[in-house]
Amino acid sequence: MQHRLDGPEHGPPLVLGPSLGTSIRLWEPQLAALTRTFRVLRFDLPGHGGAPPPVGGSLTIDVLAERVLEVAEASGMESFHYAGVSIGGAIGATLAARHPGRLRSLAMICSSARFGEPAGWRERARLVRDEGTAALLEATAARWFAGPADRALLDDLAATHPQGYAACCEALAGYDLRAELGAITVPTLVLAGRDDPATPPVHARELADGIPGATLVEVPAAAHLANVDQPEKVTAALLAHLPVTPGMRVRREVLGDEHVDRAVARTTGFTRDFQDFITRYAWGEIWTRPGLDRRTRSCVTLTALVARGHLDELAMHVRAALRNGLSPDEIGEVLLQSAVYCGVPAANAAFAVAQRVLSENDVA
Repeated sequence: MQHRLDGPEHGPPLVLGPSLGTSIRLWEPQLAALTRTFRVLRFDLPGHGGAPPPVGGSLTIDVLAERVLEVAEASGMESFHYAGVSIGGAIGATLAARHPGRLRSLAMICSSARFGEPAGWRERARLVRDEGTAALLEATAARWFAGPADRALLDDLAATHPQGYAACCEALAGYDLRAELGAITVPTLVLAGRDDPATPPVHARELADGIPGATLVEVPAAAHLANVDQPEKVTAALLAHLPVTPGMRVRREVLGDEHVDRAVARTTGFTRDFQDFITRYAWGEIWTRPGLDRRTRSCVTLTALVARGHLDELAMHVRAALRNGLSPDEIGEVLLQSAVYCGVPAANAAFAVAQRVLSENDVA
């Protein structure tokens, strides 16, 4: 199965499944946000995105689910979070129902437990084998997008191998998971586009009613590719659903996404264990303790950095102190207190660093 890996090598594993007629390009609106934390595996369906079409035998959703397991395992993912659009969601639901223990969580976007009558899918498969996917472009654009059409995704559809597309249609014709929804026990997000003509919200409600504890989100002004029509809303729903380690969550809240993203991007094999250490120990075990609030922890941290002369770290934590609610005057009081107990030269250097940071943030 053709696939691509992005994100930190040791991040929590997340597999993203595409919709029929699309490629891994489908997930680009969410990729930057997801790869801040997760090791993301995206895959192409057979005959899609340049992947070879299937050869011999019938293609089923179960076969596709098995192939996802194989490529995930080859990528070091024994278990993983999963999110999929349409047929991608069906693959995820099949994994959750029939391969318990392999999925950590599931998100089904504009998907279903059964995609209509089998005859319609078999008719579409015959049409594509006879005329190619170009015959579907106009009708598909109306199904996929409530807003402006994404031409790159439509180009992906036009380039899809007819045999690959038709085989996936036949897989959908044979798919019916309605009786097995109760077997899905992982945390599940079901997301519907309110303007989706292919899988209207009633499909999502059936999934949410059948999957124990599932969360249902309906996104307005979104058709079948809701993550493209409304990328920010879908990204927010995914991030709220997907678990993030407490350490990484607090690290981002205190230091900001921009700083943490730079640190993650600079991580190498040599520094990987250290980055993991500070995320787990400093941010996950110390900054999360209930004994002191974050304002107080910022005061303590600033004082310690002044005492040791760690000026680069001090600049970072002056920004963090502002984020934690300290005013410039309060930061000045901390540095003045430090002058008494850490020495005037140390405080003098600290005031210069703090002045620069406060000026950069327009709060001096």
